[in-house]
Amino acid sequence: MNLLEKLRLILITDRSLSKLPPMQVVRRALEGGVTAVQLREKNLDSRNIYFLASEMRNMTNEYNALLIINDRIDIALAVKADGVHMGKNSMPIMEARRLLGRDKLIGFSAHNMQEAVGAEENGANYITLSPIFQSPGKDKPIGPEAIRIVREGLRIPVIALGGIKEDNIQDVLNHKADGVAVVSAIMASEDPKAAAERLRRKLDSCEPA
Repeated sequence: MNLLEKLRLILITDRSLSKLPPMQVVRRALEGGVTAVQLREKNLDSRNIYFLASEMRNMTNEYNALLIINDRIDIALAVKADGVHMGKNSMPIMEARRLLGRDKLIGFSAHNMQEAVGAEENGANYITLSPIFQSPGKDKPIGPEAIRIVREGLRIPVIALGGIKEDNIQDVLNHKADGVAVVSAIMASEDPKAAAERLRRKLDSCEPA
């Protein structure tokens, strides 16, 4: 499985949404076809993030999936994660690259063309573009049309994020998204495996227009 295939369906964790223990959600999501997990738990201390990351590393290895750690380069290196995900308030991408080396992935949270191009120029391997659709607590959605505009200006993969559901995946693929990232669509589900399977089937069956 190449990098683009592994970025096809990303689960971003948020234990506050989970109806099950978070690690159960992650395992069931991987069973259902998630190909990358981004550990993003903003209110945990370093010790607990480390133990979660370590457990997720073992689990993602079992399913041949990527593990990406939000912001924490130290923890990503400690658990031998596949990379980190950065944002506009994170350490500069070039400095992160110096610390991580060339073999680790760096993702970046972009919200417009300027941020996306800057991320690529500074060495990001892929971006998430958001919020595509309405999503709780997020800014006004930029719409799926923004994906095509940004995609045409980049060489790296563009992953759609924000309000992604089974019934709008076709729309984001039509606008040239390379993959999707979801939070509540899986984390808030009472059956994370089934939710992941539905998303996976939709992704696999959709043909970009």
